[in-house]
Amino acid sequence: MNEILIHGKNICKYFSRNDIESGIFSGLNVDVYKNDFTVIMGPSGAGKSTLLYALSGMDTINSGSIEYQGAELSKLSEKKMAALRAREFGFVFQQTHLVSNLTLFENVAVAGFVSKKLPAKQVKLRAAELLEKLHVQNAAERIPSRTSGGEAQRAAIARAIINRPNILFADEPTGALNKQNTDDVLDILTSLHQDGQSILMVTHDIRCAVRGNRILYLEDGKILDELSLPPFSAQNEKERHAAVSSWLSKLQW
Repeated sequence: MNEILIHGKNICKYFSRNDIESGIFSGLNVDVYKNDFTVIMGPSGAGKSTLLYALSGMDTINSGSIEYQGAELSKLSEKKMAALRAREFGFVFQQTHLVSNLTLFENVAVAGFVSKKLPAKQVKLRAAELLEKLHVQNAAERIPSRTSGGEAQRAAIARAIINRPNILFADEPTGALNKQNTDDVLDILTSLHQDGQSILMVTHDIRCAVRGNRILYLEDGKILDELSLPPFSAQNEKERHAAVSSWLSKLQW
C-alpha cells in the first residue's frame, strides 16, 4: 500500500440558504495515496470540485477532519496553510487563472518566487526549462491574451509544478480545450505521473479518467465505488476506455 498523502475522515459539508441547510457530504471518508493518479468522477452536482477544494485546503468543511501527511488542515494557521499550498501543492483549473498583464514566463516564475523554495536564478532556469518541456517556449514572452487556450493551459501546468509539488490538484483541466489540446494536456499529466507525480483530478470526461490508475465515484455525498487500473499506455487506451465505460454504466452514470 502506498503512503497516504491525504486522509479525509467523516467529512461533512453543507450550505445554508434561507435558513435551510443543504448537505453535500455526510460522513465521507477518502484517502489519496502518494504516486497515484487519482480521478474523481460522479454525476453533475455531486460535489466533485467541492471535494477537491476541501482536500486541498482551499475550502473548509463543517465537521470531520482532513489530514495532509498527518497534519490536520483545519488546525493550520492561514499563514501556514498559504505556505503549504505554495510549496507542497500545485493547482490546475479549467480556467487558467493566469495574471493577464504578465507573460507566460513571468506567470510561471512568480509562483517559484513566492514559494522561496529555490534561489531566484534557479527559479528562472526552471521556468524556462518547463515551458520548453511543455512545448510552449515560443509563447513564453507573450501575455495570456496573445496565446491559444492550449498554450495558456500548458503554461498553467508549468506554473503548478515549478515548485515540485507533493501533489497536483486538477479540476476539469481540459474542460475548455479542443480535442488536440485536450490530448496534449492529458499526455503531459500522464508523463508527470509516470515520473512519480501524485495527481488528484476531477473530470466528467472518460477520455481524461482513463489516464488515472484509480477512479473514485462520488454520489449522494459518499464514495460509492472505486476502480483500479494498470499503468496507462497508448496501447491499452481502448481497453481502459471500455473498462471504465462498463464500470460507470453499472453505477448508472
